[in-house]
Amino acid sequence: VYVATPPSSHKEYTLLAAAAGKPVYVEKPMAPTYSDCMEMVEACKAAGVPLWVGYYRRRLPKFVKIQELLASGVIGDVRSVNIRLRQPVSAQLHRPGTPMDFASLPWRVNPAIAGAGLILNLAAHMLDLVDLLVSPIGHVSGFATNQGGHYPAEDIVTGSFAFENGALGTGSWFFTAADRLDWTELEGPLGRIGYVCFDASPIQLTTAAGVQEIPVTQPDHVHQPLIQTIVDELNGVGHCPSTGTSAARTTWVMDQMLAGWRKG
Repeated sequence: VYVATPPSSHKEYTLLAAAAGKPVYVEKPMAPTYSDCMEMVEACKAAGVPLWVGYYRRRLPKFVKIQELLASGVIGDVRSVNIRLRQPVSAQLHRPGTPMDFASLPWRVNPAIAGAGLILNLAAHMLDLVDLLVSPIGHVSGFATNQGGHYPAEDIVTGSFAFENGALGTGSWFFTAADRLDWTELEGPLGRIGYVCFDASPIQLTTAAGVQEIPVTQPDHVHQPLIQTIVDELNGVGHCPSTGTSAARTTWVMDQMLAGWRKG
């Protein structure tokens, strides 16, 4: 069963599918909160059915290549991670001089449906990738607030992370910016790897030898490589790398960054 509804109903449909004995593939973010995620994991475990989550970037050629670069030791062990995303307010949300009708806003900025704001839709991919490329995050602190007043959800979030492998990291997501930036850097003692999360821009590798731009390909259907791993697992010949357990970790990180904002 493919659950592709907004996040607020992911848990409901996952529990129903598990009760019916059906394997589940649920869209990301897995659920609005970590506790919801763990209910989904436990329900599927009890029913004996697999649970996969649509973090399809885990199998895109670009990020498979970054995994290979890291495994080669070209930058050494990753010790520092920096994630930055900034975007202007979209025309759909920025309506100066008119009364703001929150009920007419897109669901992605309605916490009752999305679970939070754009952070859950966009940061989820970026955080899931560093979970894959570096290691799970073990400790998190963060701040969130609404500065622009365009919608009820938070529009700026910052976080600091300690990874289980010993690396440290920071992240910032700013949704009322003057321009756009999408950039993540993984740094080690021998160099750094930089990449854009949301398009097929080249990977940037910086070492003592200089800066190298490594081109990447993008499949016509970006979900296909991950879906193939699900098909393989169902056929007993492979394993999907995006599970309920791995996806729940990403939701836990976002929970920690949003905790103060959600409490008011």
